[in-house]
Amino acid sequence: MFDTLSDRLAATFKNLRGKGRLSEADIDATAREIRIALLEADVALPAVRAFIKQVKERALGAEVSQALNPAQQVIKIVNEELIGILGGETRRLRFAKTAPTVIMLAGLQGAGKTTLAGKLGRWLKAQGHAPLLVACDLQRPNAVNQLAVVAERAGVGVYAPQPGNGVGDPVQVAKDSIEFARTKQYDIVIVDTAGRLGIDAEMMQQAADIRDAVSPDEILFVLDAMIGQDAVNTAEAFRDGVGFDGVVLSKLDGDARGGAALSVAHVTGKQIMFASNGEKLDDFDAFHPDRMASRILGMGDMLSLIEKAEQTFSQDEAEKMAAKLAKGPKEFTLDDFLSQMEQVRKMGSISKLLGMLPGMGQIKDQINNLDERDVDRTAAIIKSMTPAERQDPTIINGSRRARIAKGSGVDVSAVKNLVERFFDARKMMSRMAQGGGMPGMPGMPGMGGGAGRKKKQQKQAKGKRQSGNPMKRKAEEQAAAARREQQAGDALGLPAGQDAKNFELPEEFKKFMG
Repeated sequence: MFDTLSDRLAATFKNLRGKGRLSEADIDATAREIRIALLEADVALPAVRAFIKQVKERALGAEVSQALNPAQQVIKIVNEELIGILGGETRRLRFAKTAPTVIMLAGLQGAGKTTLAGKLGRWLKAQGHAPLLVACDLQRPNAVNQLAVVAERAGVGVYAPQPGNGVGDPVQVAKDSIEFARTKQYDIVIVDTAGRLGIDAEMMQQAADIRDAVSPDEILFVLDAMIGQDAVNTAEAFRDGVGFDGVVLSKLDGDARGGAALSVAHVTGKQIMFASNGEKLDDFDAFHPDRMASRILGMGDMLSLIEKAEQTFSQDEAEKMAAKLAKGPKEFTLDDFLSQMEQVRKMGSISKLLGMLPGMGQIKDQINNLDERDVDRTAAIIKSMTPAERQDPTIINGSRRARIAKGSGVDVSAVKNLVERFFDARKMMSRMAQGGGMPGMPGMPGMGGGAGRKKKQQKQAKGKRQSGNPMKRKAEEQAAAARREQQAGDALGLPAGQDAKNFELPEEFKKFMG
């Protein structure tokens, strides 16, 4: 969603690179470019004005003029102000002292409240709670059935005593759900209300009546992140008509320009608490302003990636795998490779995971063009092998490759490539597990791969003679340089065809590179 904004900001900061000192004209030009980028992203004008004012005041102050690297200091200021406009610190749910905690969802028609109720229920269940979804949307056709289906998929309870489709009293359903939750030992009640228009006084009154009937601990306003500038008007209408405590952004994976996310917290004074970024029930998480600002500026989101890994990977399994790799590369089999691949797949879309890595914005076109089905094809190839072949892939000869290819529905070359990639990956993983560092990279403190590798390289260099023919020697040197570039690209994890020397780290990380 923020690709356009990220690209514009990256181009703006690139103009600052290499300047030892920033003049007032430089800062004015930078502020103007940032203003244009924000307005193009559909950020509300009041939010843009406040943001630019803060950035300019700080950029013209001592923290930039006296900095060793003024350009990096400006990026730091923009990052901090982005965090501020997104709400500052992460806002957590308030829980009732006595169960159940009541959470009421409100929002426009089509904002995705019913699906989001299931996502929130699933998320809370993973936190150790017992949530109950309550069907108070009795207006929209089949809304009650939809909530029941979503609750079943999420593995949470549902309270739907009325059939809906215009039949039933939503206020009474909301009242009765509290006693039902107490009786059945549910500690959280999520009330799904009917979608309404900001100008619909009758429906706004119904939401207010439900609010008064259940006295919710949290009222969450569900906002479609794709509605652009109108997000501000909608949020203000609900704030004045019903009131809300926090915002949930839905459809954050859409192709709109993201202005709603950057506007709503500033204009309403209510923080964004959750964000939904996909169609699956697990495409939902708490909203962290600092992580979102980091993504917008192309610096990745390593904390979210680590959290996803911790939720997916078992600590015991990880330790067993590390111990196995430390024993030697041959201990790691294709069964282990398949298991690790399936664990990564559980973390979500490969493209989204790569997008959380710092600097990946520079190759986002390649990331977006990744075929997620490649993982399924790889799994099919491995599952078409016999147990002996998975244990020792060196026994896979021409006839075995043909059989495996036929069984998995791929070309023979695909089987050959997979086995070759597996051997390369096994060597690299074993080397890292033994403290050898990343291939093609110099040894780093605490990562090994230093003196021993240097001696080996010196020995290899000593033993290899250079040609006496100047033309041939030049060709050999060019080939060696090409190999070194390829190794550097492999170490960085760049896609095939991406030139390592053209790969650039985000500005914030360059200061660590000396």
